[in-house]
Amino acid sequence: MKRKTTRKQALDYHAKPSPGKIKVVPTKKYATQRDLSLAYSPGVAEPCLEIENDKANSYKYTSKGNLVAVISNGTAVLGLGNIGAEASKPVMEGKALLFKIFADIDVFDIEVDTENIDEFINTVKNIAPTFGGINLEDIKAPEAFEIERRLKKELNIPVMHDDQHGTAIISAAALINALEIADKKMEEVKMVISGAGAAAISCAKLYKSFGLKNDNILMLDSKGVINTKRKNLNKSKSEFATSKNISTLDQAIVDSDVFIGLSTSDILTPKMLNKMAENPIVFAMANPDPEINYKLATNTREDVIMATGRSDNPNQVNNVLGFPFIFRGALDVRATTINEEMKKAAVIALADLAKEAVPEQVNVAYDQTRLTFGRDYIIPKPFDPRLISVVPPAVAKAAMDSGVAQFPIKNWPKYIDGLIERSGGDNKLVRLMHGRAKRNPKRVVFAEADQLTVLKAAQFVYDEGIAIPILLGRKETIKMLMEELDFDDTIEIVDPKEKNQEMINEYAHIYWKKEERKGLTLLASKKLMRERNYFGAMMVNAGDADALITGYSKSYPNVVKPILKLIGLDEGATRIATTNLLITDRGPLFLSDTSINIDPNASDLAKIAQMTAATVKMFGIDPVIAMISYSNFGSSKDISATKVRNAVKYLHRSFPDLIVDGELQTDFALNNEMRNDIFPFSKLSSKKVNTLIFPNLDSANITYKLLKELNKADNIGPIMMGLKKPVHILQLDASVDEIINMTAIAVIDAQMKESRKIN
Repeated sequence: MKRKTTRKQALDYHAKPSPGKIKVVPTKKYATQRDLSLAYSPGVAEPCLEIENDKANSYKYTSKGNLVAVISNGTAVLGLGNIGAEASKPVMEGKALLFKIFADIDVFDIEVDTENIDEFINTVKNIAPTFGGINLEDIKAPEAFEIERRLKKELNIPVMHDDQHGTAIISAAALINALEIADKKMEEVKMVISGAGAAAISCAKLYKSFGLKNDNILMLDSKGVINTKRKNLNKSKSEFATSKNISTLDQAIVDSDVFIGLSTSDILTPKMLNKMAENPIVFAMANPDPEINYKLATNTREDVIMATGRSDNPNQVNNVLGFPFIFRGALDVRATTINEEMKKAAVIALADLAKEAVPEQVNVAYDQTRLTFGRDYIIPKPFDPRLISVVPPAVAKAAMDSGVAQFPIKNWPKYIDGLIERSGGDNKLVRLMHGRAKRNPKRVVFAEADQLTVLKAAQFVYDEGIAIPILLGRKETIKMLMEELDFDDTIEIVDPKEKNQEMINEYAHIYWKKEERKGLTLLASKKLMRERNYFGAMMVNAGDADALITGYSKSYPNVVKPILKLIGLDEGATRIATTNLLITDRGPLFLSDTSINIDPNASDLAKIAQMTAATVKMFGIDPVIAMISYSNFGSSKDISATKVRNAVKYLHRSFPDLIVDGELQTDFALNNEMRNDIFPFSKLSSKKVNTLIFPNLDSANITYKLLKELNKADNIGPIMMGLKKPVHILQLDASVDEIINMTAIAVIDAQMKESRKIN
């Protein structure tokens, strides 16, 4: 499958709906005149005076303690080179985005238009009072070394050049684990490092702090092995110059234990790889193409332990495993610097985390039965939810132990709970879901592909490898729209309105034979098959497609009817229902039934709760279910409340391991403290509810749409539950993103049904 990002898509992403990737939002009330008088004049004078008396109060009264500057002069931007300060701004905004979504750290990106070291340093020093930390980014070597060294010396806030230390920290964690698997010692291994830039130098220095011998390092730059015969070597390269009579990579690689690639693609050949020692460790980290292709390396040497910078290979060395969490820990103790002890603590925390049992959410996301420590898993996955609760505490403790923490943490359990809460509001779940779909994409029919929005979604899932689209609708319209979108790939297009289609005759005959004793004629069946929902459903039934996405332009009831007729209920299901997943500030929240059952009885509610629990588990999340009502635990004897109460009784009796309780009002369901104070006996006590089952369709649908619009929460759904085949019906006029997410769900649904069938 072709996977691409077009220039237009990239530009549209950055330009629309508003330019850029970050914005500033208020954190205090501002509705009344009193609010404004406190925010600015005259009330703002009071914190100003407090800070004047003690500068440390800036952490108490301003955002400084959670604010990092991402600063660059644009001299070494990704693979683009020296493109200048202003041109680097999209990259710096992207870094800001990563800080926020992974560690809830606010960022101002600062682009400094100078290549003069002194000017750059003075600029950073002059603006430093604004920030709790400084992340230097995309500054060319060797200037980067000098800039970081001087700023760390002259400022009393954390300073880190991520291009240097990020890769070093993550790769060091992977290296420690790889050496353990290979049964080798850091003090004894021979290492070849291809590359001598900021990242390579920093990697070598950090590895040395864990025991690697300088004499066992051979470092290469674009001119070959760095040796003592070379003239005009800078200080950084001189540290790793060898006196050995070796000049080429082919010579250096002989009998080496470790290859570290931070250079360019395809420079390590299979012949070279075969010259390495037993159980060779190869970290080919050049992006987008590594020093040796992953499959080529593993096919060449079965005993190789391989890591790359790519997400489509095992053992991705990704800086996002480090910098958000290192700064998180440093900020939380108001560290005056990021020292070696803190970096090493991050390394050890990451290395140890890879040895622990992996949460099911991560297994599900990466389509693994069970990720376990070994050759294909030596470093945690970027979307592991445990990272924020493991790495920052390790960094914070190291800062405290090394004497650079100004605000030591006293209550560690409370601190860790706070870190977990910080990770609740981002879109990790969406990224995990897309990643899971990509690992085994399925054929998905888009029943309304002649609608521009639907076609845009189909183009996205095709380009990203999420699904293999089949475009259903008016062929000429689809082709015209594809031309408009520059969607020039060879995609299957099916128009049910075209005459003399064998598929229509075949599907019509199958459906007629099934329904012939219920009054359906063959002619009527053929007529129905020209309707796209009937045709699309039959494609799935016949195995010509794996899943169906429909409902964009028609009301839900009109779409549901043919789907129920053709697809039918899944094995063991007594009814269908839907759940919607909202990505909220408090984390993922499932709401059921949002689309199907108008006024379910107690038995229906219990079944809906069971199906929803199974769906929640599909995302790798343990369901914690509140059965919602206008009453709390028997406070009303009305029939509406009673049916919820009876459903809960049945679930407690028949499924005692299911964490579910009610009836509960929504505020008590979502507010742990309120619930624990008033209803300490509840099975939900001290648990964070992530699933709400509503007593009727009105309450469920109104609630989810209210939350979606008022909070601008990402919505995934309605997710159909109880059908025999993967068919999912969109809400009327769904957005491109909503269709994309539902497509990923459809693919995962198809994957699971396929797996169940095989097993």
